[in-house]
Amino acid sequence: MDETLKDRPLFLIDASIYIFQSHFSAQVQCSNRQNQDLSALYGFTQLLLQFLRRTKPNFAAIAHDGSLFCGFRHDLCSFYKSNRELPDENLSMQLEGCYWIGEILGLSSYRSRVYEADDIIGTIISGIRRENLENGLEAPPQIQIVSRDKDLAQLLQTDKDCLWDFSRGRKRFRSHITKDFGVSAEQLPDFLGLAGDSADCISGVPGIGAVKAGQLLREFSTLDEIYHNLDAVAKMDIRGAERLAKLLEENRSAAELSRKLATIVCEVADGDEDFGTVKLSDLSVCAPDLDELRIFLVEYSFCSSESDEILGRTAQLLEDYCK
Repeated sequence: MDETLKDRPLFLIDASIYIFQSHFSAQVQCSNRQNQDLSALYGFTQLLLQFLRRTKPNFAAIAHDGSLFCGFRHDLCSFYKSNRELPDENLSMQLEGCYWIGEILGLSSYRSRVYEADDIIGTIISGIRRENLENGLEAPPQIQIVSRDKDLAQLLQTDKDCLWDFSRGRKRFRSHITKDFGVSAEQLPDFLGLAGDSADCISGVPGIGAVKAGQLLREFSTLDEIYHNLDAVAKMDIRGAERLAKLLEENRSAAELSRKLATIVCEVADGDEDFGTVKLSDLSVCAPDLDELRIFLVEYSFCSSESDEILGRTAQLLEDYCK
């Protein structure tokens, strides 16, 4: 690899959160020539163009959720994310478009029927770090995860890595995670195993919220250590310590399942998953393909105003690449 590139950050984009943000936003409204809604696709395209213009990345990839209601977590727990609705035909069509627009704009895109976008990001990061060690490099590139999903914070392994909510312009580093949750980034799966996560229908241990979960993990570090020391939990200098120990004992299976659901996979066993063997060089950002973009915009019947806008902004990107 070019020595001038080795310190450039790697951006990993969590697509779904921004696709659905556009889909439900009153500020992003777009219909095609057949009056079909294209708000999700249009908004996501705008976000990618803005991201590329602002960051001028050398290395980046997009992770999509292709496992809605069919991934391995749903096999573990039928209630997992049961508060979500399956996309209708129109949104499914837009989700497919969101996958391909990334490729057309020069960004490697990945999805899976088994693993979620979080797992794709985690596996890519793990592979890049392993590649770095094998090549004798002292430090991996800075990882910037473009998302506002707190679950992804568990992947922040160094103080320079960050979780970047691009649309809100907010970056969160490991220190912010500790401040917000009272635990370290790597303790988040254990934290969610105890406190649960209502957004994903992860139960945790009934009666144990974020405050108690933080207290327990600051004392015992991991969920396993907590269960190895239930007698000590009952004697902790906190209100209701004995009841807390009893709740933990009665709900051990729920806690362990919740932790498993909240833990991001960083090593996939299935050799068919193309993101499982990704190298940093595979994530080099390419110049946008204007010809493919024109075909794409026609296929999705974009109206001329939105089509001209997207083509114009992409042409400007190409000029920037040539400078």
